[in-house]
Amino acid sequence: MKTRIIIPILLLLVFGNTIIAQDDDREKFGKTLNLSAGIGYYGYVGRSLPVVLLNYEIDIFRNFTIAPFVGYYSYKNDYYWGDPTKPGNDPSYRPYTYRETYVPIGAKGSYYFDELFNAGPKWDFYAAGSLGFLIKSVVWENGYNGDQYVSKDNGPLYMDVHIGAEYHMRPRTGLFLDLSSGVSTIGLAFHLNKSKD
Repeated sequence: MKTRIIIPILLLLVFGNTIIAQDDDREKFGKTLNLSAGIGYYGYVGRSLPVVLLNYEIDIFRNFTIAPFVGYYSYKNDYYWGDPTKPGNDPSYRPYTYRETYVPIGAKGSYYFDELFNAGPKWDFYAAGSLGFLIKSVVWENGYNGDQYVSKDNGPLYMDVHIGAEYHMRPRTGLFLDLSSGVSTIGLAFHLNKSKD
């Protein structure tokens, strides 16, 4: 299954770079490092959480990039455990703290609409989709011996859809806003393919 996903992505990366080399007069969006922070809302947590993300965009074909990404979000919560009906008020019936940490890893495909919107050199507009896997860790407070299943997530698969815009403050630096179905962020983009300021 993994081979069926990885081989087409590798072919896109190899052949996409060849196609781009033949079209040097257009704006390129790849060779861009994006650092962002924001908030994500996850229903099983019941509140929004701070999130940090890092990705690196690679041109695949005209107006389209793929960006391998990694993220991080974590939260702390309490869970009551013990038997509240035991005589003498069982001292084990109390809140136990746990920390749940997620690291999404995958790839984000972005299509840029600058030509369609006739955007000037200061702006980029895009729609994107992210697909990857979640690495999850749950650490419980010492003394807790109950059920350690705490979240109602959809397993190890990570998916998100995005729309966003970037304002180029300088030729090699931009500020972007990325709104999505799960994690919305604001961040800095560093364009390594542009001439120096």
